[in-house]
Amino acid sequence: MVQKLDHLRETPSQTAGPYVHIGCTPNFAGIQGVFDDLGADPFPGEGDRITITGRVIDGFGTPIKDPMIETWQAGAGGTYGPGTRGWARIVTDPETGEWSLNTVKPGAADGQAPHIAVWIVARGINLGLNTRIYFPEDDHSADPLLSRVEHRHRAETLIAKATGPSAYAIDFVLQGANETLFLDI
Repeated sequence: MVQKLDHLRETPSQTAGPYVHIGCTPNFAGIQGVFDDLGADPFPGEGDRITITGRVIDGFGTPIKDPMIETWQAGAGGTYGPGTRGWARIVTDPETGEWSLNTVKPGAADGQAPHIAVWIVARGINLGLNTRIYFPEDDHSADPLLSRVEHRHRAETLIAKATGPSAYAIDFVLQGANETLFLDI
């Protein structure tokens, strides 16, 4: 006999949130005392610091207010060696959609121009998006990834803008004319 289940309602569809913040950044989600949020600082106490700020922008030009961003990078000397965490987890401000990463500027590693690898997840994004952040003052001509970009104007979407001493800004645009170059990896 089949039971009538009209007292149970379907829960709203969620691809990555709000549970991603509860599990990955509990302090940000207002759940204190479970553990320190992982990836808060990729290079504690190391080298000259830089700050990168930005937003994740949807196809209508509106900042998304609940993505989570993870970054991976080499240290200032271009190494990923022991004692180097090199990983950060960032959430955006729920009011403005802005994010900020305080880290060290990565050095060139393995023939690649200095860069930070980025992974973005949010509601509506079924698979995380992979991209990179490069820096305007560096030589990108021999970078193996950038040299393979067929539509050169798209490579520019990966290069942060200098906004001051040791400060950069970059927005990740999900759709439209200025869409960020995302990597299929």
